Amino acid sequence: MSTQDAARLLVRTLEAEGVEYVFGIPGEENIHFVDALNDSPIRYVLVRHEQGAAFMAEIYGRLTGKAGVASATLGPGAINLQLGVADATTNSTPVVAISAQVGLDRIYKESHQIVDLVSLFRPITKWSELAPRAEALPEMVRKAFKTAQTERPGAVYLAIPEDVESAEVSADLGPLPVNVVRPQEPSAAQIARAADVIALARQPIVLAGHGATRARASDALVYFSERLGLPVATTFNGKGVFPDDHRNALGAVGFMRHDHVNFGFDEADVLIAVGYELQEFDPVKVNPNADKKIIHIHQSPAEVDDHYPVEVGIQGDVSRSLRALADSVHRRFDVNATDRPPAPAHHHSTDELRSTGQKIRRMLQEELAEGATEDGYPLSPRRIVADVRAAMRRGDIVLADTGAVKMWMARMYPTYEPNTLLVSNGLSSMGFSVPGAIAAKLAHPDRRVLAATGDGAFLMNSQELETAVRENIPITVLIWDDSAYGLIEWKMDLDLGRSSNIRFGNPDFVRYAESFGARGYRVESAAELLPTLRKALAEDAVSVIAVPVDYSHNLALTDKLGDLTGPF
Repeated sequence: MSTQDAARLLVRTLEAEGVEYVFGIPGEENIHFVDALNDSPIRYVLVRHEQGAAFMAEIYGRLTGKAGVASATLGPGAINLQLGVADATTNSTPVVAISAQVGLDRIYKESHQIVDLVSLFRPITKWSELAPRAEALPEMVRKAFKTAQTERPGAVYLAIPEDVESAEVSADLGPLPVNVVRPQEPSAAQIARAADVIALARQPIVLAGHGATRARASDALVYFSERLGLPVATTFNGKGVFPDDHRNALGAVGFMRHDHVNFGFDEADVLIAVGYELQEFDPVKVNPNADKKIIHIHQSPAEVDDHYPVEVGIQGDVSRSLRALADSVHRRFDVNATDRPPAPAHHHSTDELRSTGQKIRRMLQEELAEGATEDGYPLSPRRIVADVRAAMRRGDIVLADTGAVKMWMARMYPTYEPNTLLVSNGLSSMGFSVPGAIAAKLAHPDRRVLAATGDGAFLMNSQELETAVRENIPITVLIWDDSAYGLIEWKMDLDLGRSSNIRFGNPDFVRYAESFGARGYRVESAAELLPTLRKALAEDAVSVIAVPVDYSHNLALTDKLGDLTGPF
């Protein structure tokens, strides 16, 4: 009987799933797998830390909808994958994490590097399992990808024992056929029920989330909004799924208490949630009295929350659901509509809500315009956001790392296409932006990619600059430099009136970048930032820009817009 080694079989199963990249670090227990990739069209991207590999797999999965693959050895290597794996699951992103494990001949007893990895990964994945024999690999890999990519997406984990990876199996054994889950038609009865709720509504409002982005429902969402004349707000993970320059756009619902009021959620009686997921944004902030009628439109059922009581759930393809519902509601909520009941005197009308949206857009435009003229040094956050927006094209990708950077970018940075501003809103992990930018550039080589990061988050995974240089993946990293954990200082100052244990020292970022073979820049005046950004983004190289930032503006923003309410 002719045979093949299990490592080659594993690679064949990944090829059948359409895998383009494996991000990882090899170990002695998975050398056969790494070697087998040499004869495959799959590109192995050697990283400098397994956490970086997991973040790369996550961002690749988020941008493509295909599960990103992260690989590690057993024990510490596998454990290092866990932050990115948990981030992927909480951000509803498909990832397949594969690690080595000790051989079956000693896994049952106390031995070198034995850790129960399957149990460690189980709480942070949709599925976690160990391959008990080489012949199980085709079925287990197929299940891993199907589970990771099916709504709601998330990470899965597969442990492959050392003796399973090196085993010989029949040459007749091969990958299973890939069965693609087809879009589900929405229930006609649920569409009719939702249409009745909207027909009797006084002031509906739409909240679009990450699920709408994953479903590629932008066109249908615009159609729904325009046909019914309804305003649309997004979560931060949903930014761009509804263009910020559309006349019905309310923007991304914010971190600040007054944002929730300003957006009109307090006055809305019906909330149409499109692809919204609870971990993106706490529903108590937009439905504090749990008195709004909620129409939940998603490919998966709603999670349970006492401030998210679903009146009608429409489970199915998001675009088809939106179009079917739009065509079933025979009323408009705009200035010319004559078919709606009059609003009580103490309530705002939907026209006033649309006017509110215009005011919000105008306010943010004015903030950006004012920011572009602020010439203080260190730079104001508004100046940095304005210059980043001016430097980036409409479809370019920015990854805003967790911290004060995220607070300013997620709120103020206008987006016009889905997945052009990426944040972590599920787990809010620091350190994802630099490795994530590498994956973003691999997923979209025709777009320019910028990692906007605080100095604290940057140094958590800055070693991946070497990966970008070695693999010739041009990205630009913009470091907001204040030698502190700026968001924690902001929160301490607000809640305690003082801060402590948040300051640290930094290297010379220009020389640090150059030591990896990247290009380094330091902004010495406000006027230097925009031309430096444009220069770095135009170069086919890895570039690092350090820009000193003045976070004294943080407290001025909270004075204007109220308390920070998260998520951070």
